Amino acid sequence: MDWQAIRLSVELAAATTAVLLALGLPLAYWLARTRWRGRAIVEAIVALPIVLPPTVLGFYVLVALGPASPVGAAWERLFGQGLVFTFEGLLVASVLYSLPFAVQPFAAAFATLDRRLEEAAWCLGAGRLATFFKVCLPLAWPGVLTGIVLSFAHTLGEFGVVLMIGGNIPGETRTISIAIYDEVQALDYAAAGRTSAILLVFSFAVLLATYALQRRFVQAWPVR
Repeated sequence: MDWQAIRLSVELAAATTAVLLALGLPLAYWLARTRWRGRAIVEAIVALPIVLPPTVLGFYVLVALGPASPVGAAWERLFGQGLVFTFEGLLVASVLYSLPFAVQPFAAAFATLDRRLEEAAWCLGAGRLATFFKVCLPLAWPGVLTGIVLSFAHTLGEFGVVLMIGGNIPGETRTISIAIYDEVQALDYAAAGRTSAILLVFSFAVLLATYALQRRFVQAWPVR
């Protein structure tokens, strides 16, 4: 059992989910509320990783983060090492790859909110930021929770993108999906089965807990 790869995958999924929560919430709220005609372009860009092959996305991210690119060169000057074949590079790629799995549930949840509740909060003197955290976010919590879980689970099972950006460096970029692939290539089906079973049980448990929490939330806050 490659526990090192499992630990790295969990750390990557947690970090990716945290970044998507910080970046995805304001983007999703803007998508749900804006009337800008070019919104469809932004929505298409956000949803692109769903239909784009992971290797294609990984190739473009590899080019964008490589030492010959402005981003990669600037990062190397600042931190003394490149982004490719590092955990930080995996994080950037994972955020881009899992972006729609966070933003789309967030935006759908915000779109269902009654705008009169926000307007009432504004009339009572609450600012936009306070209204977002005290009114919008609590009411949209089931959708936000769905986005968090989907982002975490999706990142946990990444293969093509992380292989293109991080390669297969044990302890640094070797994730659980790559470990399973290596075990299959080595014809060690027993080890691959054990690792896959852990991932299957964990994913099922996370989804089961999420649906239970959502049901409890709906029962506690029924739609009127």
